[in-house]
Amino acid sequence: MQDYHRLAMWQRSHQLTLDIYKITQAQFPKEELFGQTNQIRRAAASIPTNIAEGCGRNSRAELAQFLNIAAGSASEVEYEILLAKDTGYITIEQYNCLAKEVSEIRSMIKKYMSHLREKI
Repeated sequence: MQDYHRLAMWQRSHQLTLDIYKITQAQFPKEELFGQTNQIRRAAASIPTNIAEGCGRNSRAELAQFLNIAAGSASEVEYEILLAKDTGYITIEQYNCLAKEVSEIRSMIKKYMSHLREKI
């Protein structure tokens, strides 16, 4: 349907995923590898993954459905970074930066979903 690489929401969510991977590798305890590390990585990767999958579908309605899933994953990441802050795995500064980025990405997704629904 369209090239997801060109979408700012995909580009930013991909970069967010890379940032989450770097932070979890450097700062999360090794005993969390199959716990919170895995959960936050999967949730972060789910955002650009669902955007990409939706862009490969045949209709605007299907794209909107996958964008809805991506927005839900963004909410999950939002909670996971809050948990990481509260457990001391990331700093308040890192939390603020990540939370702002997640919020902006989710807003971009919701705005695009509204645009699509107007055309359906």
